[in-house]
Amino acid sequence: MKNKRVIIYQVICLLLLLVVAVLYVRQQRGTTEKSMTSVKETVLSVINNRKSVRDFIPTKPVSKEDIESIVKAGMAAPSGKDIRPWEIVVIEDRAVLDAMAAQLPHAKMLAQSPLAMVVCGDTSQSSYWYLDCSAVTENILLAVEALELGAVWTAAYPYEDRMNAVIQSINLPEHILPLCVIPMGYPKGEQKVKDKYDESKIHHNKW
Repeated sequence: MKNKRVIIYQVICLLLLLVVAVLYVRQQRGTTEKSMTSVKETVLSVINNRKSVRDFIPTKPVSKEDIESIVKAGMAAPSGKDIRPWEIVVIEDRAVLDAMAAQLPHAKMLAQSPLAMVVCGDTSQSSYWYLDCSAVTENILLAVEALELGAVWTAAYPYEDRMNAVIQSINLPEHILPLCVIPMGYPKGEQKVKDKYDESKIHHNKW
């Protein structure tokens, strides 16, 4: 009789452990699903809230950690045949930023930004470097948004005068061409997002 009670007790304990294990697994699965949902929402939020920022707090520098994160995100971009023909020039020198601001008609905000990145392409590696470098630029802009900073894409390529101004300012080699200059920093004042969604531009199967 005693052995029978012991067996019953053990079975009950095993059943309780099984119930606890099942509940734990369900809880972890629910936590994982919530975490994945949160990640998806965050990614989509960053994409949808990306904006062009042209006004910066000049006295507030961007941290080295954030600069590294931005560059790393840029270099995570897709590349045709995985050639990765990009080069990224990080500019924090006030004199260089001011000189470029004076020469580039659509990048006057460089005079207030504490930092700029020039996304360049190696023409000796790829004839379509500007496509890969455009993907790099978009990744940089999204990383900037995620870090609660601000930035704006100002074109150098394909305008010869702008490209020459950038080439001379940062002394680029002959085979390295600038796609764009990205002033960045902490936004000054309120920045508004444009809703660019246009259903009329969506076409399924046929035009």
